Amino acid sequence: MTIRTARTAWDGTLAEGSGQVELTSSGRGTFEVSWPRRSEEDAAGVTSPEELIAAAHSSCFAMQLSALIAAAGGTPHSLEVTADVSFGPDPAGGFHISGIAITLRGEVEGLDEAGFASVAEDAKRTCPVSKALTGVPITLSASLA
Repeated sequence: MTIRTARTAWDGTLAEGSGQVELTSSGRGTFEVSWPRRSEEDAAGVTSPEELIAAAHSSCFAMQLSALIAAAGGTPHSLEVTADVSFGPDPAGGFHISGIAITLRGEVEGLDEAGFASVAEDAKRTCPVSKALTGVPITLSASLA
C-alpha cells in the first residue's frame, strides 16, 4: 500500500489566522492557506482545500481515463481535464463542497464520440479520487500539545 502525506501548520483563529500546507511526500512545496482567501472569489495566490481536491481529481481522472481508453482499443494523444470544485454556504449550516464539474477535452485515436463519452463516464465513476469523494470511512487521532 502506498501512503502519501501532506501536513498543515495553522496559526491563529479561523478569520484572522493562516497556515501552510506542505506536500510532504513529494517535497514539492509549501503553500499558504487562509480562510478569507478560501471563502472569497479572489484567491490572491493562496491555495485552498478545494483547489487541492480539484488538482487531485483532475489528475486522477486523466490517469484513469488514459487506461480506459487503451483498454477500449484507443490511443490517447492528449487529454485536458479541468475540475471545478464549488465551495460555499451549506443550507443545513456551515459550509460545504456543493459540486465538482469536470470538463474534458481529448485527442484520441481509435474511438468515436460515443466510445469516448462512454469511457469518460467510466473514468468519472471509477477513478480512485471520484470513489473517495462519494464517501469513505474517516478515522481521527487527536491529542493536545
